Amino acid sequence: MESEASGAPTSGAALARKLNLLLNTAEAEGRKIGFSDVSKAMSAAGTPLSRSRWHYMRSGTGPTVKKIDLLKNLAVFFGVSEGYLLDGDEELPARVEAQLDLLATMKANKIRKFAARQLEGLDTETLLQIRGLIDQHLDSEDTRRPENR
Repeated sequence: MESEASGAPTSGAALARKLNLLLNTAEAEGRKIGFSDVSKAMSAAGTPLSRSRWHYMRSGTGPTVKKIDLLKNLAVFFGVSEGYLLDGDEELPARVEAQLDLLATMKANKIRKFAARQLEGLDTETLLQIRGLIDQHLDSEDTRRPENR
């Protein structure tokens, strides 16, 4: 029998954001996690998960998930602390934060390389101005990330 979370559970939208972030991090690490992977792991852990429940957990719709055992098992599956999914703990796990930083760097480099290929043949001053604009835009995106506020 699953126990219910005590106190105020993580809101549906917050839980959805966290789950999707964990899925994106796993994908960035080269692991594509589908519903069947999560479902099998949750069944093996004693907390079966239906496709519809997984959908509303990932979309932030439907009732708030109050089953503490399910959230604990999901935390184990994704390799994060239970508090990340159970509490209002907004602090990113170190692994997730490192992957986000890596992805931001890769994105910035990809944009710079694309611009360099597309802008070949422009004079140096124009290229420097465009690079400045790209850097300014990427820096402003970086300051909008929650951990940089």
